[in-house]
Amino acid sequence: MQKYMIKLDTIDMVKNFVNTAAMFQEDVDLVSGRYTIDAKSIMGIFSIDLSKPIEMIVHGDNDAKYREQLKDYLV
Repeated sequence: MQKYMIKLDTIDMVKNFVNTAAMFQEDVDLVSGRYTIDAKSIMGIFSIDLSKPIEMIVHGDNDAKYREQLKDYLV
C-alpha cells in the first residue's frame, strides 16, 4: 500500500486524474476527513472538499510507477 498527497485544482484535472486512476489495476482510494471514496469515481471525487490536498491510497507496491503516472497531481 502506497500513500500520496494530491491536489485537484480544476475540473479538467479531476477528469484527467480519474482517467489515470482507471488505468491502475489496483484499488485506489481518496481520503478527505472521515470520508473514503473510490478514486476511479468522478462523482465521488466531486463529493469531497477539493480546496485542500487529498490523501490518496494505492493498494499496491509499485511506487515508481505510481509516482510517474501521478506526477501532475502530487503535492
